[in-house]
Amino acid sequence: MNAIEFPWLTAIILLPLVAALAIPLIPDKEGRTVRWYGLGVAIADFALMIYAFWYKYDFQSSTLQLVENYPWIPQLGLHWAVGVDGLSMPLLLLTGLINTLAIFAAWKVTTKPRLFYGLMLAMYSAQLGVFVAQDLLLFFLMWEIELVPVYLLISIWGGQNRRYAATKFILYTAAASIFILIAGFAMAFSGDNVTFDMATLGMKEYPKTLELLVYAGFLIAFGVKLPIFPLHTWLPDAHGEASAPGSMILAGVLLKMGGYALIRFNVEMLPNAHVTFAPVLAILGVVNIVYGACCAFAQTNLKRRLAYSSIAHMGFVLIGIASYTELGISGAVLQMVSHGLIAASLFFLSGVTYDRTHTLMMDKMGGMAKVMPKTFALFTIGSMASLALPGMSGFVGELMVFLGIATSDVYSSSFKIVVVLLSAVGVILTPIYLLSMLRQVFYGEQSQELHLDAVISDVKPREIFITACLLLPIIGIGFYPKLATQTYDVKAIELAAHARQVLPVVAHQQPSSLYSRIFTAPTLATSQVESSINISE
Repeated sequence: MNAIEFPWLTAIILLPLVAALAIPLIPDKEGRTVRWYGLGVAIADFALMIYAFWYKYDFQSSTLQLVENYPWIPQLGLHWAVGVDGLSMPLLLLTGLINTLAIFAAWKVTTKPRLFYGLMLAMYSAQLGVFVAQDLLLFFLMWEIELVPVYLLISIWGGQNRRYAATKFILYTAAASIFILIAGFAMAFSGDNVTFDMATLGMKEYPKTLELLVYAGFLIAFGVKLPIFPLHTWLPDAHGEASAPGSMILAGVLLKMGGYALIRFNVEMLPNAHVTFAPVLAILGVVNIVYGACCAFAQTNLKRRLAYSSIAHMGFVLIGIASYTELGISGAVLQMVSHGLIAASLFFLSGVTYDRTHTLMMDKMGGMAKVMPKTFALFTIGSMASLALPGMSGFVGELMVFLGIATSDVYSSSFKIVVVLLSAVGVILTPIYLLSMLRQVFYGEQSQELHLDAVISDVKPREIFITACLLLPIIGIGFYPKLATQTYDVKAIELAAHARQVLPVVAHQQPSSLYSRIFTAPTLATSQVESSINISE
């Protein structure tokens, strides 16, 4: 372990979990003390995170920092190995912010408050563990621990069909986790030494067929979480039935775990197989964008429309990962951060609307701008960010992905044109379904079932504060993207270089590759490969 004065990451991970275990000991009958306790723990952990990164993290280094490595269960080769770099650090801060605000958003939870806040804190701890784990078994353990609280939060505090949605979620994600375990063990036992250290696994040489199979296994596992079409069907049901705090975490953090893992495992640790699968990722990204946008337009349920919007926006992450450029990978990370903030704000505001109307069906709303003008203004700002209005973080993230794939010298011109044009179709559809949503909910024909003047009140100060904490960084990043990109720029450069360095070798080994008409880099790099082979000889 590196010599550090304090185990910062261990403290950041374990604080919410230990605090959750202490909740049953708190004397509280109505849940008021428990909710203040949960919020206080979340704020303290987020503050500890900010302090550690501000004073102990070097933004100009792409290597792992704040590294800790303790033998945990030596018989299984399991180590408590954690570390943070430019890929995980911004997502850790996103996780801290959204979980803290989600706990604050759950202020009115009165059903089993001890269990609710205990699950929220336990889930918070596991999510942090996923982003910093440097041992494959530890990563898998954290990935699995996170599933249980999400299942219970949906099945107990969800909507009318919560049991169905929660069961579907756990079946999809638990089945996908099997692929993580199988692929991980295949990597660990390949070669002469057995190890679960992720850095060592990334340096191993794998047989071509094995690496392709492992990559495919990880792609399925992480594709469910991202989610990638056609592994996405759990998401609209989960969002449609989850409470507002649950939806904030689902969209703001859980989907980002899939994108993070794809970059960490598939790109960084399996670069040779990434050459084969990169065009597939780009195509799947286009499908996500167009399919998600079309399905969103067809939804009459407010949260299901936003859920399909999330599927569409995650398509840009796939395209950025597949771009082989610094700009594209940087755009993919920024898109994850940006979408986490935007989706959390929109799902929270949909919860605010539901609290007033007790319905999520847009055809049963209408005319709400008259009595909820502040809510309408906040919803409009969030929607403008989601449709990538210039000056918002969504615009910067999507633009970087577009430029990344368009300027990539790895793909042929025809392939890039098709990807960009079809992605642009999804971008055009996004304002259509978001603006029509705003029109129908706030300016549509008023439903006779809603007694607007008598019952419905506008957004309250607590709700304004939560939304502002999400919208301010959205606008700040939109006007000054370096607020976010400076935390991972060095890492994005390293990832792009690491992924590209295997292209000439693979091109020489597979001169008649299936993707010979898609890739241009293999033919361009042939002379470099031959010269490097001659030198080695």
